[in-house]
Amino acid sequence: MDIHAERILILDFGSQYTQLIARRVRELGVYCEIHRPDLTPSQLRAFAPRGVILSGGPMSVDQKGAPSCSPEVFDLGVPVLGICYGLQLMSTLLGGRVARAMHREYGAAEILVSAPRGPLAPFHAGEPVKVWMSHGDLVEALPPGFEAVATTPSSPFAAIAHASRPLYGVQFHPEVVHSPRGREMLQAFLRGCGVTFSWTMKGFAEEAIRAIRAQVGEGRVICGLSGGVDSSVAAVLIHRAVGDRLQCIFVDNGLLRAGEREQVEGLFRGQFHVPLRTVDARARFLGALAGVADPERKRKIIGREFVAVFDEAAAEVEDARFLAQGTLYPDVIESVSLKGPSATIKSHHNVGGLPENMKLSLVEPLRELFKDEVRALGRELGLPDEMVSRQPFPGPGLAIRVLGDVTGDKLGLVRRADAVVQEEIRAAGLYKELWQAFAVLLPVQSVGVMGDERTYEWTCVVRAVTSVDGMTADWARLPHELLARISARIINEVRGINRVTYDISSKPPATIEWE
Repeated sequence: MDIHAERILILDFGSQYTQLIARRVRELGVYCEIHRPDLTPSQLRAFAPRGVILSGGPMSVDQKGAPSCSPEVFDLGVPVLGICYGLQLMSTLLGGRVARAMHREYGAAEILVSAPRGPLAPFHAGEPVKVWMSHGDLVEALPPGFEAVATTPSSPFAAIAHASRPLYGVQFHPEVVHSPRGREMLQAFLRGCGVTFSWTMKGFAEEAIRAIRAQVGEGRVICGLSGGVDSSVAAVLIHRAVGDRLQCIFVDNGLLRAGEREQVEGLFRGQFHVPLRTVDARARFLGALAGVADPERKRKIIGREFVAVFDEAAAEVEDARFLAQGTLYPDVIESVSLKGPSATIKSHHNVGGLPENMKLSLVEPLRELFKDEVRALGRELGLPDEMVSRQPFPGPGLAIRVLGDVTGDKLGLVRRADAVVQEEIRAAGLYKELWQAFAVLLPVQSVGVMGDERTYEWTCVVRAVTSVDGMTADWARLPHELLARISARIINEVRGINRVTYDISSKPPATIEWE
């Protein structure tokens, strides 16, 4: 079965929640894709969706430059759900009228269901349902053929449906967790699309392996293995497809966490028998970073050196025709989204910028997946949970967790302090609850007393945050007893650090990393 045959099209009008819609749909077992709203009628028909969802957006529909879509969307003969801005645009395009709301609705609200249809089918007439609103406009007059199916005290058309066509709109956001029964609403809409809810990681893996074999043929593939989740899952998946025609290259730049090199070599050589070459470039990277304190210069140097080292190693692989990259779906969305590509490309996060004379074609087997789906795929492929559940680690590694100039001694201090943080967080059962937890070495020395001796040593910061996607984050309220253990262990076990502090800054205004 083609697991992409039953797909939902999501048109992105710029909402901060658009990716969340896609994640919710996929969590329900239905494949979907996000596209710009200005698809042509022929592109819409070629996509052949089972249903269409119009996302929210930050603009008013009558605002200059406001995004729109082809009215052909409503003539595809499939169900359409407009969410917030999507509802207002649907109403406008089909002959209704939208106006500024007398009472804007932001936050928790309660709708009263009047006609259980479409996404509201699981509810009863007269039933109050808690939802999350975020709008300053509302539908003032319905398009011909539509009727209200839910109301709020300030919005007579909080949800609407066409009398004879599968066209629906909701003024609220069913995709956010603050709409407690939003999952049921999306599931009801999808059920009306006639899908079988059969999107699974097992099915994806089988189809991806077939696709990789078809693309690669008898060619050889090079994969830059970092030890992170994305490159690890990509490597195992490609190895399943082409076997020893995959050559992984792991660059030890001296900026890795404690035991990282040994873990990668043991897992991929020992357990999965993946061809792996380790390049020891520790001295090269430290030499290039000597005396450099500016964070952006560090990143550029690390990126430049990585490309050079990887290029040299890749040139020794005979008959290599393909380069594997762990590109994920959010990267793809960003490059084609309504908002346009990001102004800053974080090339240090992957193997971007390789010389054109390598003439390698890209193999990107994860480009349809979100991060949580990559983790699920890793589990399906048999990767250990310790690897699959790893917290994010920056491309420049520990170099940006040593503030100021980077030396081997300072890297050793922050590496040992970080190992203590990792051990204690895991022992407390909090590792999976945190987005990230790590240590940072400050370029600050302070006076301390150990025994009868006066010390003048470095200061360490412990950083732990909670987050859903890394875009925003809050500092984690770790138990005081846990912080006390971490502090005592770092000071006692890491000679050279005599003071430990805890970062209680959220993002924004701070960032998760210090550099």
